[in-house]
Formats: sequence, C-alpha cells, structure tokens
Amino acid sequence: MYVKEFFVFDGGKPVKAVVRNYTEKDFDALIRIQQESFPPPFPSELWWNKEQLKNHVSLFPEGALCIEINGEVAGSMTGLLVQFDPDHPAHTWAEITDNGYIRNHDPNGNTLYVVDIGVRPAYRKLGLGKWLMFSMYEVVVHKGFNRLLGGGRMPGYKKHSDKLTPLQYIDQVVKGDLKDPVLTFLLRCGRTPLHVAPNYLEDEDSCNYAALMQWKNPFKN
Repeated sequence: MYVKEFFVFDGGKPVKAVVRNYTEKDFDALIRIQQESFPPPFPSELWWNKEQLKNHVSLFPEGALCIEINGEVAGSMTGLLVQFDPDHPAHTWAEITDNGYIRNHDPNGNTLYVVDIGVRPAYRKLGLGKWLMFSMYEVVVHKGFNRLLGGGRMPGYKKHSDKLTPLQYIDQVVKGDLKDPVLTFLLRCGRTPLHVAPNYLEDEDSCNYAALMQWKNPFKN
C-alpha cells in the first residue's frame, strides 16, 4: 500500500496533500475527475467506467494512485505493466492499454506504462500532476522496473504541422524554442522523448501523433 503525506502550496499557504492507492470507494470521485478534466466535446464514453476502474484496482493496484487535498480526491494517475522493447516501440494507446481496461497487464513486465493522468481544474495551480508523476517514479524504483513510459499528446503541434515534422516539433520543444502544454509539462517532470508514435490517439490538435516519453529507473542503467 502506497501512502505519502506532504504539503503543497496555494500561493504562500501550505496545504496538506496525500498520495495513495485508490480503491473502489473512490470510483465516483475518479469519474468526476475525468468529467472535469475532459469536458465536452471530449466524448463521455471515453471517461473511466466502473468496469475499467475495477480492473485497475484488481489487476495492478500499485499503479492506481490518487491525490487528496484536505481529504478530497483532486487527481489520479493509472498505470499497467508491459514488456517493452525500445527497438520495437510502435503502438497505439488502445493497443497498449487495452482501451483502458488493462486486461493485458503483464505481471512480469519491465515497464510501467501510463494509462492516464488527470487533475481537477480547480486544483491545477497546486502542481499535483507533478506530484503524481514523482509518486509513480517511486513505484518504478520500489518494484525494480526499467522505466516509466507513456505517450504524451502534442496539442501545440497542429499549428506548426505545415512546416515541422512531429520529430522536428518535439526537438523544438526540447530546445525550448517552442512550448507545448503537455510535452513541456512532461519535460519538467523529468521525462525524455524516446519515439514518435503516429495514429496513437484520435486527437486533432496533435494530428494523431504522440511523443513516447520515458523516465528511466536510475538504479537499472
């Protein structure tokens, strides 16, 4: 069971936060996070449903994390284990996460793969996404996995797609010449680009591309 207590800051004021494994009693709160994080026109059928959440807590509870602020669930992050070969990185989100049902979770996998991360808009100024990411890194280290990996949306890419390839766009973000709402956040969290994934997710702003970004376990190099 993972439980971490600490303080985040709202302006200059410390606020108590807890990261822990989520359980069945949190399902309604987790669905609310999805609704608030991905409002219409995002299709509601892509929000978590309770069957998916039951799989998360039964198949890989170590990869089911939420963060509480003053006792209220404000964000969540979910992962599964996969056997990942960096020499053959191509995949889609639907393939590697079983459309979020994670029935393909591999207990002997070498890589913790990020299925989803979301923070309720009212709490985003507190930096909770970064705390969730760091907590998942601790799971990677504790369990001895090789890496954390996930596909990062590239929502700033569409407006540059006429003059930059996806790889060139990522390179510009890494150099700091461009900023991307998702990729820049992942860089700030310590993730590094590994591969460009075409047709990763139906996402007009990213032209359906994603950047596969990893965090390598520093004890496994």
